[in-house]
Amino acid sequence: METYEVNKLINQHTESINDLRKAIGPQKLEESYQALNKQMQNPDFWSNTKEAKKVTKEATAIREKLDKFASLVHTFEQLVDWYQISEEGTEEWTILEDDLEAFGKELKVFEVETILNGPYDHANAILELHPGAGGTESQDWADMLYRMYVRYAQKKRFKVEILDYQAGEEAGIKSVTLLIRGPYAYGYLKAERGVHRLVRISPFDSNARRHTSFVSLDVMPEMDEDYDIEIKDEDLKIDVYRSGGAGGQSVNTTDSAVRITHLPTNIVVTCQNERSQLKNKESAMSVLKAKLLQEEIRKQEELIKNIKGEQKEIGWGSQIRSYVFHPYQMVKDHRTNYEVGQVDLVMDGELDGFINAYLKAGDANE
Repeated sequence: METYEVNKLINQHTESINDLRKAIGPQKLEESYQALNKQMQNPDFWSNTKEAKKVTKEATAIREKLDKFASLVHTFEQLVDWYQISEEGTEEWTILEDDLEAFGKELKVFEVETILNGPYDHANAILELHPGAGGTESQDWADMLYRMYVRYAQKKRFKVEILDYQAGEEAGIKSVTLLIRGPYAYGYLKAERGVHRLVRISPFDSNARRHTSFVSLDVMPEMDEDYDIEIKDEDLKIDVYRSGGAGGQSVNTTDSAVRITHLPTNIVVTCQNERSQLKNKESAMSVLKAKLLQEEIRKQEELIKNIKGEQKEIGWGSQIRSYVFHPYQMVKDHRTNYEVGQVDLVMDGELDGFINAYLKAGDANE
C-alpha cells in the first residue's frame, strides 16, 4: 500500500474506535462494573446463589469488554506511532501493512460483539434444519446447509455436537439438530434463522432440469442453569426407541434414543447422540427448554411487531436468502441485499459477511 492508502486506513480505524467509544461508554461501563464489584464484596453476597451467579456473570462480561477495548486502543496507538516513523518501501512498512490489516479484522469482530448485547446473545446455539416440500431435492439441500454451518462453526473455532440426525431415504437428511458451543454463538447464528432457498440443476433429475428447494432453519439459545422455566412431569410424554445413527457415524444399536413431547404446546424433541439414555434425555430436555424460551421470545417479538403495525408472514415464500447455482452463481440475503458471487466459498462456511450485514442493520430486521 502507498502512504495515502495507509493513512486512509488509519483514519478509518480511528473513526471506528471513536464510534465504539460512543457505543460502549467506557466510563459509565466502568462505573457499572465498580457497582457490581461492590455487591460482590458484601459478606452475604452468596446467600442467594442464583442472583450471585447472575451478578458475577454480568461483572465478568463488562470487565472483558472494557479490557478488550483498552487493548485495542493501545494496539492502535502503537501502530500509529510505528506509522509515523516508518518509510514506504521498507521491510518495516510491509510489516506495518500486515499488522494494520490484522488489526482491522480484530476491530470488526469486536464491533459485531458490541452489537451482540441481547439477553441471550452470549449463549451457545441450538440449530435445527428441516427440509421443505420436495423430497430428495430438499433433503439434499438440508445436508448441504448442514455441512455449511459445521464449516462455519469450525472457522469460528466453535464446538459442534450432533443432538439428533435423521437421514433421508435416498440422500440428504430429513432433519438435524446441532448444539454449537462458543462465545456469542447464538448472537451470531440468530441471523441465520429463516428459510433458505436453492436454485440449481438437479443431480437427481435425469432430464437435468432446474429445481428450487427450500429448507427452514431455526436457531435457539441454549439455556444455562440460571434460567428458570417450569416444566411439569405430567406435561411430558417420553418415548424411548432405537437410534438410527448419525450419517456416517456408527449406529447406536441400543434403545437409548429419546423422544419428548410437551403436551401443552405439542412441541416434540428427539435426541439420539449418546449411547446413554439418561444423557440423551438430558440433552432433549435442554432442547425443549430452548424451544419453550424461543416461543416466549417469538411472542414478545410478535407483540412488538403488532404494536408497530408490521405484518410479516412466515412461510416458504418468505425466504431470507437465495443460493443460485444456475443459470448464474450468486448468494443474496433478501433482508440486507448483501450478496456475493462466490457460491463455493459461502457453502464452505464463509458467512461472516451475511451475518455482520444483518447484525449491523439492527432494527431494520425487526
